[in-house]
Amino acid sequence: MELTFDLGRGAEALGHRFLIGLQQSPVLGDHDKRLLSLLRPAGVVLFRANFLAGAPYDEWLASHERLLADVRETIGRDEVLVCIDHEGGGVLRPPAPVTPFAYAREWPAQAADVGRAMGVELRSLGFNVNFAPVVDVNSNPANPVIGPRSFGTTPDEVAAAARQFLDAMQAEGVLGCPKHFPGHGDAAVDSHYSLPVIDVDPDTLRKRELAAFRHFNDPRTRMIMTAHIVLSQVDPGVPATMSRIILQDILRAELGFGGVVVSDDLGMAAISSRLDQPETTRSIVNAGCDLMCMCAYWADTGIILRMIDHIGEGLKDGSISERTMHESFARVQALLSVAPANRVERLSDETFAAHASLAPLRPRTVARVESGGGGAAKI
Repeated sequence: MELTFDLGRGAEALGHRFLIGLQQSPVLGDHDKRLLSLLRPAGVVLFRANFLAGAPYDEWLASHERLLADVRETIGRDEVLVCIDHEGGGVLRPPAPVTPFAYAREWPAQAADVGRAMGVELRSLGFNVNFAPVVDVNSNPANPVIGPRSFGTTPDEVAAAARQFLDAMQAEGVLGCPKHFPGHGDAAVDSHYSLPVIDVDPDTLRKRELAAFRHFNDPRTRMIMTAHIVLSQVDPGVPATMSRIILQDILRAELGFGGVVVSDDLGMAAISSRLDQPETTRSIVNAGCDLMCMCAYWADTGIILRMIDHIGEGLKDGSISERTMHESFARVQALLSVAPANRVERLSDETFAAHASLAPLRPRTVARVESGGGGAAKI
């Protein structure tokens, strides 16, 4: 069943603009069932707490398969984006025996091999979208949010490894989502907790951050994720996720990207305090952000209902154009039409052993704290 766009249908007509991060449980609870059935969103995002951690592989895999079946049944549509934030290092979600690759900084030369292995493993878990690779250039050594998640400190080395990773992963049936546009690498604060303001001049931005993202303006790149940052010399005071200058003038017009723009988790503190203001949601929509990601780890996903009210009011009073909505709808529908319908299947011990030999690994004994969509796990 395909999406149909009819503004008269209320919440369901606008629910396709959202990716919903499920509550922290391996079982689909009443809160999520209500949201999924009411909104019928484009998709869902799973985190570490959505897996039956500590259980044997066969047991947690069966639990995971039931969860995804319940998600599809509740949404009532076969075409669903089943998303995960799985980069390596501290940003790993599924339990063992899924391969715990180290941070991207440790395997740029093996990027294609790791991308292929992650694609095989995530496909076997029913995922069809992975919020990776990181395309941020780690230009600020004191950056608290990117650091080793980046492939390197120059746009050339980042773009080369990220491109190989993306192509290899997608060849295995999992769509990638380069992030975080226009580039988070020079931030001095963590956007999970406050809004970074980056004082970079447009010329440096083009030679550094945008030089990396220019390699992802082709049809093979179906999605790009935004960053919750302010570029003070480009669009003062306006987070990139809400900026027409950054998303329309730069990403679409200058770089030529024609795919889906998805927000980083709107529950992150860099932007969450603004969400009850109607102009925030309207700005996100008008900026050209096609999919709004709201995850339960950082926020109450029930706020999506208020955001939908803000969109509906904006359509009525003309502050949001129907043309903008229809263009975005078409991009989301096109993405859903090509997203693979991956089903859960068990992989062999030999497959995991082969993957573990491809690149440096991160010990699973390191304590980690979950993060929001697109964000870093804090060690």
